[in-house]
Amino acid sequence: MPLASTLKPPFEVRKDKVYDQVARKLEQFILQELKPGDKLPSERELAASCKVSRSSIRDAIRRLEMIGLVEPRQGAGTIVRDISPDALVNPLFSALLQKRKHVAELLDVRIIVEPPIAARAARHISAEQLARLEQILQSQANKVASGEFSIDEDAEFHYIIAAAANNSVVLHVVDVLMDLLRETRERNMQFEGRPQKSFEGHKRIFTALCRGEAKAAEVAMRRHLEEVTQLVLMQH
Repeated sequence: MPLASTLKPPFEVRKDKVYDQVARKLEQFILQELKPGDKLPSERELAASCKVSRSSIRDAIRRLEMIGLVEPRQGAGTIVRDISPDALVNPLFSALLQKRKHVAELLDVRIIVEPPIAARAARHISAEQLARLEQILQSQANKVASGEFSIDEDAEFHYIIAAAANNSVVLHVVDVLMDLLRETRERNMQFEGRPQKSFEGHKRIFTALCRGEAKAAEVAMRRHLEEVTQLVLMQH
């Protein structure tokens, strides 16, 4: 399925999930305003404050539990954990707190994890997922041509490939990595040549996926991530 030579009108790609946005706001609130042992406001209060549904609040709190920032306690509600370095048990949370310091390590994790995912996706990806990737590339091409950034398209592209691997744990790992690196990716996408480089890397991966070539997809993904890593680390 080749990338259409005539670009179609812009379309909607997956936006940040609401609970991701809420989780980031709660994370800032906790780190700036609360201390270990403090109790979070109730779901009702948080929902009213953030102007979102209580289900979005629950999902956001689960994300914060996953990274080790809070924990539920029977009869006590959701409590802020001790986040001193000696008490940390979740390496992803440590990376979250010291994101700049650990950017290189997180990027290295992507190089370790995502190329094999691309190979697996080449064997399992559906026609619908390929069509979605093509749409994303068309939108990304439009933005590159107009000088816009394509953060959403970049995240969606990698998310769909992870979804095509048919493994919920893999999907979750990629989702967390993209979230942890979001700020770095947003900043890096602003440097000259970065959006075009990303687009070209995505096209190579897409071509291999369309052909069902697992090895080529793996190689293309590794090359893409190594190029991204080199560009990112040049700016740190």
